[in-house]
Amino acid sequence: MWAASCLASCCAACACEACRSVVGGIGRRSARIAYCGLFALSLVVSWILREVAAPLLESIPWINHFSKTPSREWFETDAVLRVSLGNFLFFTILAVIMSGIKDQKDPRDKLHHGGWMAKIVCWCIVVFLMFFLPNWIISFYETTSKFGSGLFLLVQVVLLLDFVHNWNDNWVKKDEQFWYMALLVVSLVCYVATFSFSGLLFHWFTPSGHDCGLNTFLIVLTLILVFVFATIALHPQVNGSLLPASVISLYCTYLCYSGLSSEPRDYECNGLHNHSKAVSTGSMTLGLLTTVLSVVYSAVRAGSSTTFVSPPSSPRAGSEKPLLPVDQMDRHEDKKKEESKPVSYSYSFFHLIFSLASMYSAMLLTGWSTSVGESGKLVDVGWPSVWVRIVTGWATAALFIWSLVAPILFPEREF
Repeated sequence: MWAASCLASCCAACACEACRSVVGGIGRRSARIAYCGLFALSLVVSWILREVAAPLLESIPWINHFSKTPSREWFETDAVLRVSLGNFLFFTILAVIMSGIKDQKDPRDKLHHGGWMAKIVCWCIVVFLMFFLPNWIISFYETTSKFGSGLFLLVQVVLLLDFVHNWNDNWVKKDEQFWYMALLVVSLVCYVATFSFSGLLFHWFTPSGHDCGLNTFLIVLTLILVFVFATIALHPQVNGSLLPASVISLYCTYLCYSGLSSEPRDYECNGLHNHSKAVSTGSMTLGLLTTVLSVVYSAVRAGSSTTFVSPPSSPRAGSEKPLLPVDQMDRHEDKKKEESKPVSYSYSFFHLIFSLASMYSAMLLTGWSTSVGESGKLVDVGWPSVWVRIVTGWATAALFIWSLVAPILFPEREF
């Protein structure tokens, strides 16, 4: 018990000390990268505590106050949820503090980009205090995290749609034959990958000799959506492009695969994993790496997307045309030296992304708090995870279709 406690404490202390100088140095150049590193650290701590902290939690009276001691998996889940709650509170507090920052002259801008030693210490304290909370608070957070995780996936979808449409617009604006050919080639590659991937889904998740009607329905529905995307994008009134439709088709197919692969390992229609009973360290590492990359993508896009992230005063939100005549540019240049620059993205929304990602990562590490027995060692396995992925794919399809037809239905409004 004490060995596990010492090991967990040493791991956390060494990780914090090792990351202090690294995060501080990176933070001076890019705060977004530094915050991503801090989030990755929290994920590693959650993983370590899930593996070693169960004996310690069993000895804490305000946690193990049951007449009959729960299973080891319960304490593993509890450890992950408590670290996640501390991470959630840390980034939520930062989101509140950073609310309303318009320019770099605001003193809070320095807090966002600096003070990394103090922030790491505060993060450690907040996470440590979570282990003194009663179980009913953790249970409430567990329930709330399921809804927060869905919201995180929805934000990812909106950012992806914004990225795809901007990608298409940038290549079309070049108005050159080469870029039109590039659009066609990328679209064809995405469609070939989509249909090839769909064939593998039929092979993996509809094995012969089993009644796998649900899996067949989900795969066929995804293919129907792929044809719907292309049909609407090529409609004369829409005046769209195949590039966004092909990329979203591939993404929806991936979400279908991700959902089906999250089916329980003993489910007869999960032909990809139904024979694998042991979980290797490589599989665990791959699951965590996928989570980190997913969060990093959302956080970085939160700093560059113009959909709902950049404030009105941001250079990203403005026009590229000069605001002053040429003969006034010299005087304006002198004034700009005295004026502060506007922030390039919403700091508050950026931290909110990490708050939602904390909930999402906790659900992944605990199998959406439904894993029991041997499956408790798996990342992102269970029927709740399946349906979250599938519903996210349907939401992606609905949002993409809406982005195509909304300008036609409401031509007087700007989208």
